[in-house]
Amino acid sequence: MQEKHIWDKVSGWAEELELLKAIINKTELIETEKWGGPVYTVNNKNVVGIGGFKNYFTIWFFNGVFLKDAKKLLVNANEGVTKSLRQWRFASAAELDEKLILQYLEEAIANEKAGKTIPPEQKSKSFEVPEILKLALGKENLTGDFAKFTPFKQREFAEYVAEAKQEKTKLSRIEKVLPMIRDGIGLNDKYR
Repeated sequence: MQEKHIWDKVSGWAEELELLKAIINKTELIETEKWGGPVYTVNNKNVVGIGGFKNYFTIWFFNGVFLKDAKKLLVNANEGVTKSLRQWRFASAAELDEKLILQYLEEAIANEKAGKTIPPEQKSKSFEVPEILKLALGKENLTGDFAKFTPFKQREFAEYVAEAKQEKTKLSRIEKVLPMIRDGIGLNDKYR
């Protein structure tokens, strides 16, 4: 059985996080544990999470992009990557303004109940099998075996070959995947 991951970045912030939990517990949010740390939900939807890091502890709003944030307290922790999550960082317990935190929490709860979310980006489902792979499949009489894979797994093989920059790398990747295709093994099956 795989060992459960526990959020291990709280050592310096245990007391501060307990204070933050006490504030959150004044709302209707339900405490759960996800990704090894406390996450608070309403109607089984993630609203906020808390955690400690090296230089700060934080409350993050899963759909924080929709908060008014009149005080400009929220930051995007991963600019250009994170679309909706926003963090409110604290360096000490003295920075915890219960009234203001509760205002942000109530707005986040209302936004969740209203269904305000940014839908996840959908990867393009269309793909093209590289000509070099098509030729190798035909030469080895594996076209039918390749067709037995789901489109998702076919795309994994196609992208794996196509992403190689040099011709010799493409050929070595083809050598690797042909036996897998013959045996009905997906490129990333060992990780699933």
